[in-house]
Amino acid sequence: MILHIKNMVCDRCIMVVRQQLENIGLDVGEVNLGTATVQPEPDSEQLSQVASQLKLLGFELLDNEKDQMVGRIKSLIIEKVHHSDLADSHLNFSQYLSDGLNKDYAYLSRMFSEAEDTTIEKFIIQQKIEKVKELLEYGELNLNEITWKMGYSSSAHLSAQFKAVTGITPSRFKASQPGKRKPIDKI
Repeated sequence: MILHIKNMVCDRCIMVVRQQLENIGLDVGEVNLGTATVQPEPDSEQLSQVASQLKLLGFELLDNEKDQMVGRIKSLIIEKVHHSDLADSHLNFSQYLSDGLNKDYAYLSRMFSEAEDTTIEKFIIQQKIEKVKELLEYGELNLNEITWKMGYSSSAHLSAQFKAVTGITPSRFKASQPGKRKPIDKI
């Protein structure tokens, strides 16, 4: 059985979810961002226990198809933005999501917007800006390098998008007090 889990955003999340499922006594197979495979199928008491244990850790067990699909969309976007290099990929997110979920993008977009009260495009932009904030805080790359790494066409485009989302420029953000990033699962 595949469990769909909201708010899994990193490798540590995968590790924590695996540990919790094993502590409950489930035989855990593959665990990825947003999903965990368990054998045999948990009974209703075990599912309730899973839901309550995950909730304590900031996760949520998704039990209906719409929530599961939205969770999968978010997981694919987070995986691509935060855990891979967007440089030179010229990634078309609509095609990427459509291919990854075997669904028409218009259907995915409509479902996401209804459930999240925002568009997939705005969610992608928010994720990219949070990644840019992270890279700025690290201080290892300059703005042109970040622009290239994040797949933006120009630093002017990145700066304009950054200011539209945060209200300040990337250079002002970098000079400001650290800690102004949002947790990925709160976007």
